[in-house]
Amino acid sequence: MTTVAEAAARRNARLAPARDHGAWFLVLPALIPILLLSVGPLLYGILLAFTDAQSGRTAATRWTGVLNFQDLLHDTLFWESFRIGLLWAVGVTVPQFLLALGLALLLDQDLRLRRLARALAIVPWAMPEVAVGVMWRLVYNPDAGVLNETLRDLGLGGGRDWLGTLTTALPAVIVVGVWAGMPRTTVALLAGLQNVPRELREAAAVDGAGAWRRFRAVTWPAIRPVALAITSLNLIWNFNAFALVYVLTGGGPGGRTRLPMLFAYEEAFRYGQFGYAAAMGCVMVAVISVLLAVFLAGRLRGGEEQ
Repeated sequence: MTTVAEAAARRNARLAPARDHGAWFLVLPALIPILLLSVGPLLYGILLAFTDAQSGRTAATRWTGVLNFQDLLHDTLFWESFRIGLLWAVGVTVPQFLLALGLALLLDQDLRLRRLARALAIVPWAMPEVAVGVMWRLVYNPDAGVLNETLRDLGLGGGRDWLGTLTTALPAVIVVGVWAGMPRTTVALLAGLQNVPRELREAAAVDGAGAWRRFRAVTWPAIRPVALAITSLNLIWNFNAFALVYVLTGGGPGGRTRLPMLFAYEEAFRYGQFGYAAAMGCVMVAVISVLLAVFLAGRLRGGEEQ
């Protein structure tokens, strides 16, 4: 004589394959575009990196093995662009996070016109990167730009070519990157702040904890997972930036703002070296994956120790 539990277990075992098929049926509409538009091109790019594929050639593409990667090891221009890319990624991500955190904390307060302020805070995020680049080119214009005109009015000089000078091009572009990406980080952090129980903040305030202590003991532990996630994504997005820097400087002057993605673009579509450019892409993916893994491991280990 079987028990009710045994009968339920047998029934669940019979229905399990049907549930699995149903789950796959629901996942497929989202999975197919990912496979076609992300995984497929990625695998094709990796395959292309081991060939001598070029644009406009009539001869068949040949398999060259690791020759492209060997050439990359001695390509000082590529590794210089890689160094610039790391400076750009860190230089944008760190101030972007700090400013976004301050703005998110401000927008989380019970202020007048808070809804309007939140809407205005995400305006840069709503603008296309090309439009942002064109707008900031006008701001940095050496002759009639807003920045130089303001400096002239304040008696601080003016007429400087911010995007065309070797010493100021990269810092000027980083400022634009911070401004353009800060709303995305602000929205993520603000969403995390909504999950911090106000009762805990009020209890900490009643116990006499100051603003910094309340943030460190109550707010930060609650938003730390969100901060870790958005910082990791920002590092990836900023390192792979293309459109904004391309519109602002095109990689100049003298290659001072030539990010790795710009370098690979030029190799592929200006010089027609598809195989070599694909090898660059593979190296960029591998290196940024390792750096991101180290970053995440360090942050998670630090969280466990706390």
